Amino acid sequence: MNLTEQNNQMDKRPRRLFFSATPLVFLLLITLLYTQIFASDSLPFNKWMQQLANRKVSTNRFNKAIQSHESFLPMLRRLVQGEDQSKLENDGFACDFDYNSVVCVASELSLRIDTKRLTVQMVLNRTTLQDKTTTIRPYAWQLSNKVLKNTTPVQIIHRIIASLPACKYIHTVPAVIFSSSGFRGNFFHEFNEVIIPLFTTSRLFQSNVQFILSDYNPSFVSTYTQILSRFQVMNPDTNESVHCFPAGAVNGLKFHDLLSTNTSSNINPGGYSMLNFKQFLRESYNLKEIQVDAKRPKLLLISRVKSRIFLNEEEIVNMMEELGFSVFIARPNQMSNLTKFSKLVSSCSVMVGAHGAGLTNELFLPVGAAVVQVVPLGLEWVSSFYFGKPARVMEVHYLEYKIEPEESSLIDRYRRDDPVIVDPQSIFDNSYEAGRAVYITGQNLKIDIPRFRKILAEARQLLGVLD
Repeated sequence: MNLTEQNNQMDKRPRRLFFSATPLVFLLLITLLYTQIFASDSLPFNKWMQQLANRKVSTNRFNKAIQSHESFLPMLRRLVQGEDQSKLENDGFACDFDYNSVVCVASELSLRIDTKRLTVQMVLNRTTLQDKTTTIRPYAWQLSNKVLKNTTPVQIIHRIIASLPACKYIHTVPAVIFSSSGFRGNFFHEFNEVIIPLFTTSRLFQSNVQFILSDYNPSFVSTYTQILSRFQVMNPDTNESVHCFPAGAVNGLKFHDLLSTNTSSNINPGGYSMLNFKQFLRESYNLKEIQVDAKRPKLLLISRVKSRIFLNEEEIVNMMEELGFSVFIARPNQMSNLTKFSKLVSSCSVMVGAHGAGLTNELFLPVGAAVVQVVPLGLEWVSSFYFGKPARVMEVHYLEYKIEPEESSLIDRYRRDDPVIVDPQSIFDNSYEAGRAVYITGQNLKIDIPRFRKILAEARQLLGVLD
C-alpha cells in the first residue's frame, strides 16, 4: 500500500481516531530523531523506515554493546604503548607500527565495519569536518612484499557523524580483523604469522572476540578448525553487511618472533609464553598430558617427498629401531589432518626431520621431549632460528645434525671446491631465489648412519632430563 492509498483511507475514518493517534505519531518522531545516528541521511524514506524496524529489534543488544565497551576498553589500551596509548585514549584510535607488523586499535562507540567494502568507519573527532583514511594490510608479517601484494587492504575511515552508514548487526564483543593471505598451505608460516599472533591478541580478551577473516581461505579454516571453531569467524565475502562494534576493534596482528612469543609487555601485554600457547593447543585438540617414555620411546620421523628427501630412509629407520625406538613414519598426507596428527605427535618422545615446515609439529611435543633437526647444506641459519631456538623456549630438547657435503645430493652435481659446496652464503647473497633453488628445493640427503646414530643416542639419553 502506497502513501496515497493510506491518506485516502485516513480521510474516511472519524477525525477522533486521528487525534487519538497523535501521541503515537509523536513517539515515533522522537524515536526517529534518537536513532538518527544509525541512519544515512541519503536513504529514501521507505528504506529508512525499514532499517528502523530492523534496529528496533536489537535496541537491547546495542545497549549491552555500549555497556561492554567499558569492560573491553582496558584491554584495547594495552595493545598500544606510550604516545599511541595516549592517542587512543584521546581520539579513540591509534596504530602501533614496528619493524615486523602494524596493529590499529579503535575504541570509539560509533565504530562500524562494512564487510562488503572492507572498511572500518568511525567518528574520530566530532569537530572534524573532513574525512580521513588510514589503510593497512592486516597480515602480521609485513616484511614480505609478495605476501602484502596479495593481502586485501582495509581502509579505516574517520567520518563526520552524518555520513556514517546504518548498522544491520550489533556485536557485544570487539572485532579482530586479520588476513590468511600469506604462504598458504605452509604449516610453518600459518602458525608463525597467523595462529600464534592471533592467540596472543584474542587471549587478551579472554577469547571474547569476533574474528573477521579477510582473504578468506576455506582450506586454512578447515585445517585449523579446532582452533578457529572456538571463536566466531566471519567471511566478508559471504557476509556483506554493516556491523556495529561499540566494544572496539583490532585491525592486524602483532608478530613477535619466529615460531615464538615475546613476553615483553610492550609487545605482548598478556605476557603469554609458548608454554601458554602449547597449553592452548592441548585444550583445542583435546590432547592428554603425556609423560615422555624413556623405556621404549616413540620416535616420529618426518618423511619428505619433494625435496630434502632422506635417500636412505630405510637404513635410518633400522638404526633407530636398533637403538630401542618405536618408529612411526609421517608422510605429508598424514599431516594434513591436524586433529588426528596432533594426537600422534603429542604421544611421541622424539621427533626427527630435515629442515622444513613439518618440524613445526614440535609445538605438539610434550615437555621434556626431544627434536632432532637434520640441517641440509646451506641452511644452518634458518634451521637454528626457525626451529632450534623456539624448541628450547617450549622446554623441548633440541639437537642438530649438520650434514657433511658428501651427504648432500649436491656433491653429485658440483665439484668439492665449488662455491655451492664451500660457500653457500655467497649463493644466497647473489640471489635468494638462486639459493632457494639450490639448497631448499634442489637438495636431497643421504645420511651417514654411524655419525647420525651418535646424535640419536644422545637424544635417547636426554629423555626425561631437562637442562
